[in-house]
Amino acid sequence: MANRVTWITGASTGIGAALARKMAGAGDTVAISARSQETLDSVCAENPDRLHPFALDVTDRAAVAAVIEAIETTLGPIDQAVLNAGAYTKTPVDGFSAETVERMMMVNVVGVANALEALMPRMVARRRGAIALMASVAGYRGLPYAAGYSGSKAAVIAMGQSLKAELDGKGVKIQVICPGFVRTPLTDQNEFDMPFLMEPEEAADRIVDGLKGDSFEIAFPKRFALQLKTMQKLPDALFFPMIKKTVGL
Repeated sequence: MANRVTWITGASTGIGAALARKMAGAGDTVAISARSQETLDSVCAENPDRLHPFALDVTDRAAVAAVIEAIETTLGPIDQAVLNAGAYTKTPVDGFSAETVERMMMVNVVGVANALEALMPRMVARRRGAIALMASVAGYRGLPYAAGYSGSKAAVIAMGQSLKAELDGKGVKIQVICPGFVRTPLTDQNEFDMPFLMEPEEAADRIVDGLKGDSFEIAFPKRFALQLKTMQKLPDALFFPMIKKTVGL
């Protein structure tokens, strides 16, 4: 689509910022959102004609609706949205925190739902548009030390699956993005070796290619995603001994 208006949440750093730069460089008009106005302004200063900041906390439902209204009033109807805002904190058994889980669920799941509530009716009414939900290969099956994160990303995948059946007949494309390990401020917290670690720019390339297609799931790197998909299909009697050995439990 020429002169496409794209909205990306969680776009001040990491995958979101890399994706915004790439899409703006390709000619999209890109609205980017995150909580920090200062960081958004810094990203937009790289391409002020194509990148436009709209500061937002995705957990604030009213604010999400207001930002979508502001984007469409200022830039035009949103053709494509990448709901990328996310949070990650380890949730091991020792010191398990319901508050930590709640915070991740609010950003990773409720934040997505807030955007969907405000954006889907507009796209359905226009009978066109595309929405991509940022999930993770960690949502394929519950991983040790990541009860909150795996749970939230599994919820995002299921949400996308549920909505696709309905949206297919309404002219709106929905996809889920399931990356492996990408070097971002979130993964910088990890103290273990991350297999197939890639840079945000490479992840952005994979996402852009996937968004052009019709596959429901955009998963990468393919080898790592395939490994976790295979684990997803294993019976419990095989999966749990394997995952415990993998992480040294």
